[in-house]
Amino acid sequence: MHDDTSIQQVTSRPFSTHQRDFDTMSVTWPEAIFEHFKAADVRQVAYVPDAGHKRLINLCEEDAEIHAVSLTTEEEGVAMMGGAWVGGQRGVLLLQSSGVGNCINMLSLQHECRMPIVMLVTMRGEWGEFNPWQVAMGKSTQDALESAGVYVYRADDADDVAETVQAALNFGYNTSRMVAVLIGQRVIGTKNFKK
Repeated sequence: MHDDTSIQQVTSRPFSTHQRDFDTMSVTWPEAIFEHFKAADVRQVAYVPDAGHKRLINLCEEDAEIHAVSLTTEEEGVAMMGGAWVGGQRGVLLLQSSGVGNCINMLSLQHECRMPIVMLVTMRGEWGEFNPWQVAMGKSTQDALESAGVYVYRADDADDVAETVQAALNFGYNTSRMVAVLIGQRVIGTKNFKK
């Protein structure tokens, strides 16, 4: 038996109880990734501003040993990571799934020159997405990357993100391969512009 109070509580819950606010994410995976960057001697981080990477971007910008660069478009980051490698430094490209399509042609640089690139991709167009324009690239991100010769790792649980990134850093730099970690939308949460 339910009284009117319990019914009121159930019906007044928001549509998704799993929705996270990007500005108040309580998970610690960005800090753990940053520690893996430091352990792997990452010196350059290129990014297109993204709410899903916000905490990690801030950590990189605050570190005097990491040169963090805000890009105009994602393929600039592919070139920057190639330049970092040729210059003797390790770098990571942070981007959103909607920007992966911008990188495909430029990835020929790493492919033909056998230079590593490590990309961390926050996913859109998946679980709980509100924006229909994000769905097409979200669905095809992994296939597009794999077709370009990129090895793809995926983390769909916050507890798996840091170790997946660590594995990608090791794999990319030790084998001179292209690798991307797709961080699922369930990890970063869904955006809600109706607030």
